[in-house]
Amino acid sequence: QVQLVESGGGLVQPGGSARLSCAASGSIFGINTMAWYRQTPGKQRELVAAIARGGSTDYADSVKGRFTISRDNAKNTVSLQMNSLKPDDTAVYYCNANLFIPGVGLEGYWGQGTQVTVSS
Repeated sequence: QVQLVESGGGLVQPGGSARLSCAASGSIFGINTMAWYRQTPGKQRELVAAIARGGSTDYADSVKGRFTISRDNAKNTVSLQMNSLKPDDTAVYYCNANLFIPGVGLEGYWGQGTQVTVSS
């Protein structure tokens, strides 16, 4: 069984920074893309940033230049460094990983979510 455990987040002042981390554990044969999504009440979950196994990245336009996604393939972890935070960044942030499952192919897993609140 695979688990994604997130850490970080909390209350941050506008203009401040925060770092989210996510660690995958369990029976892991390989991880393809890892990503961070976020969701606010009444809205669909949206992609914030994604990183391929080889390191190529993709960001939502709203966070480009402020957020940086990174990963450690040896440790099966992904992080999101968030700078210049705005109240609009307030959301529950979810870690996502596409894992290779023998005999099945790629399967997506989600973390439990961590709240980030940007407010003075």
